[in-house]
Amino acid sequence: MSKLRRYYKHGNIYFITSITFNRNKILIDNIDLFKDAIRSVHANTAFKLIAWVVLPDHFHIIINPKTSSPSKIIQKIKMSFTMRYFKQTGKKCGRVWQYRFWDHILKDENDMNNHINYIHYNPVKHNLVESPFKWQHSSFRKYYDDGLYENNWGIKDTINFNGDYGE
Repeated sequence: MSKLRRYYKHGNIYFITSITFNRNKILIDNIDLFKDAIRSVHANTAFKLIAWVVLPDHFHIIINPKTSSPSKIIQKIKMSFTMRYFKQTGKKCGRVWQYRFWDHILKDENDMNNHINYIHYNPVKHNLVESPFKWQHSSFRKYYDDGLYENNWGIKDTINFNGDYGE
C-alpha cells in the first residue's frame, strides 16, 4: 500500500468521510457506541464538530481541528468505536473500517454550506428516509432549530450535489 500524504494547515476546516469495512451496516445498530466514541475523543482532543451524519455503513463530519490533525482525530474515533464494538459483540479481532478516509478542505462559506447540506440530505439520498427531518443521527435538527432550514427543506424536491464527497 502506498503512503498517502496529507497536508494540514492550522485553521482549515475539513469535510471527512469514513466507511466501514466491506460497507458492513453496523453503525446505526451501534449508534450509542459511535456517539460515545465521538464524545470520548472530543473530550480529549480539541476540535469543533460543525456538522455530522451517521448512516449504516459510513459517516460524514465537518470538523475544525484545534491542536490535532484530522488524521489523528479520525484514527482516535475509529479506534474508540472499534474497541467499544469488540467489547459489546465479544469479537477479539477483525476489520471494522476501510483503510484511510476521504477528506476535503472547505474553501469558503459556499463550499461549507454545500457540504453541510450534503451531510443533512445524505439519508434521503441513500433512501433511508423520505425527509431529513426523519433521520435522528445527524446534526440536521440543530440546524433546523437554529432557523437555518425551512420546514420543507429536502422533502419536496430531490437535491443534486455536484462534486466528490468520498462515498
